[in-house]
Amino acid sequence: MELSFKDLHLSEEVLRAIEEMGFEEPSPIQAQTIPLMLEGVDLIGQAQTGTGKTAAFGIPIIERVLLKDEAVQALVLCPTRELCIQVAEEISRLAKFKRNVRVLPIYGGQPIERQIRTLKKGVQIVVGTPGRVIDHIERRTLKLGGVKTFVLDEADEMFDMGFREDIELVIGHLPETVQKTFYSATMAREIMDFATKYQDDPKIIRVVKKEMTVPKVDQFYYDLDSHMKPEILTRVLDIYNPNLTIVFCNTKKMVDELTEGLVDKGYFAEALHGDLKQTQRDQVMNKFRKSKVDVLVATDVAARGIDVDEVDMVINYDMPQDDEYYVHRIGRTARAGREGTAISFVSGREYYKLRDIQKYTKTKILRKELPTIHEIRRTQDIKHLDMLRDAIEKGEAKKLEHLVNVLLEEDRSPVDIASAALWLYAKEKGIGKHQELDYVDNDKVRPPRDNRRKLPFDKGGKWGYARIFLSVGRLDGISERHVLSAILNSTHAQKAEVGKIDIYDKYSFVEVKERVSKDAVQALNKSKIKGIEVSAELAKPRMAKPKKRWHSEPRRG
Repeated sequence: MELSFKDLHLSEEVLRAIEEMGFEEPSPIQAQTIPLMLEGVDLIGQAQTGTGKTAAFGIPIIERVLLKDEAVQALVLCPTRELCIQVAEEISRLAKFKRNVRVLPIYGGQPIERQIRTLKKGVQIVVGTPGRVIDHIERRTLKLGGVKTFVLDEADEMFDMGFREDIELVIGHLPETVQKTFYSATMAREIMDFATKYQDDPKIIRVVKKEMTVPKVDQFYYDLDSHMKPEILTRVLDIYNPNLTIVFCNTKKMVDELTEGLVDKGYFAEALHGDLKQTQRDQVMNKFRKSKVDVLVATDVAARGIDVDEVDMVINYDMPQDDEYYVHRIGRTARAGREGTAISFVSGREYYKLRDIQKYTKTKILRKELPTIHEIRRTQDIKHLDMLRDAIEKGEAKKLEHLVNVLLEEDRSPVDIASAALWLYAKEKGIGKHQELDYVDNDKVRPPRDNRRKLPFDKGGKWGYARIFLSVGRLDGISERHVLSAILNSTHAQKAEVGKIDIYDKYSFVEVKERVSKDAVQALNKSKIKGIEVSAELAKPRMAKPKKRWHSEPRRG
């Protein structure tokens, strides 16, 4: 049975922050060191970058802080300015719901006066580089008499950079009873000798990441602002048009939000995370294996055990918390001798995580320019050309040559005839339609209400099919793909059991096999399409022609 954060007896505030940050279960270093640090014992943790060690010491530091005491109670030493900022930011996120817990990074290159002002106001947790910490000690602006926990992060790197004397100087200003914890990627002799000198019977925790084989996957990343991620994701899906895609997020909340957004845009997407019951997970995976779902949006823990050979693409919507997770993620594609692609969305400080991953995997992950709308249209053009060539080579087009001859006799140009035929086919199949809708401001292209065209009366479904009336239409932003997605996701209907879909301004009709029609109506009445509640009912076919050719509203039965 997997250990959970709740098993570590943490406060509700910290558990809430952990869930918001996306940690579904403690990593090995967290599971082993958090209980020991909460007890106040000295320890040495052997853990490389990307194992979750910041949370391993950050969580117990926060839990041990006395909220009413504004003195410095914990000191973390880091070798570099970048790591100092990164560690301080993560501890701050973990302390988000703990009122009055203040974290301050202090490092060179930043005006010391600003740091002094903040220290005077009261700070319980200080994360700093050795040089600037010593500077504050000598100025007597950093008082360490109340420190209960001292953390030496990246100890081996600190020693390699020549910081041993500085570290000893800092330790000399700490209370004798302080808890001393050292974290290092290696257990070098120098570090062990140092521990013997300054620690009191330390516990040694070793979490060494095993060598992992990186699969042969085409890997690259996009450098983008976080608010651009949803738009770029849809562009990637449209340009590459993968058969099956897994999109990884770090939090359950993001999985749900992203899945809802994709479904609203007409993609066949499902969510997979730890809050789903096992039966729900099984249902989602069955849909994914049968290609009833094209895009699976998942967290790392929920995605364990996914074994689907046909996955063409893995997208790291969020960069993983652990380097090993990256390898596990991209290993979901390029199976059984197939080719695969792994794309990472890198935003802001996630670049440092990307750098760690490249170092760990010994792989160069190349940067690519963001995909453009022009590329999407070019991709659609290629699909259209392939479709035309295929039809010509199979000789299927010859069946309609007599119609082409009629149009030629009417002095229609061959280019116009071919373009019109292609447009009709693309419209019927929904090719390229949702791209045009999604990448244009729909409010600007929507016709005024008074000028909406009245649409023809419904005549019912074809033989063997029932026609369902839906109370949403084009003016609600609905496309054929939205309707199809709603039916497949809310019913047991197969894609082959769904026939023609007609989208009008205010309403829509969809044909489904008669045997599933009643269930479809019942399910659609309980569902939403693009966030809009739907009214659905069977449309009765009209046998006689209506007296008027156009009607403002359809007959519903």
